[in-house]
Amino acid sequence: QVQLLESGGGTVQAGDSLRLSCVSSGRPLGTYVVGWFRQGPGKQREFVASTYTPTATNYADSVKGRFALSRDKTRNTVYLQMNNLEPEDTAVYYCAAKTRSDAAFRSWGQGTQVTVSS
Repeated sequence: QVQLLESGGGTVQAGDSLRLSCVSSGRPLGTYVVGWFRQGPGKQREFVASTYTPTATNYADSVKGRFALSRDKTRNTVYLQMNNLEPEDTAVYYCAAKTRSDAAFRSWGQGTQVTVSS
């Protein structure tokens, strides 16, 4: 397992952008599938996006065209760039990691709050 730490959350207005960071301490993230999930108020946790390679990157329909994942291997970090934010994006965002052979994400961060006001 890896230890993950998210950062970059905050309170913004609709239409603004934020970039979330997921940093791994210890093992390099390059060999892991890294995913972002979110849990809004009164809602279940939902998938946002995941990446293993640039061609193996997936997004939830609700964020396609607005959110983008990227990796910085030198910083052992995966970023979630969020553009054109909507109030419906308000949630705690979690970073998670798994190996390609794992059935489910096994390592989770503590989460970072994103609040979007209208």
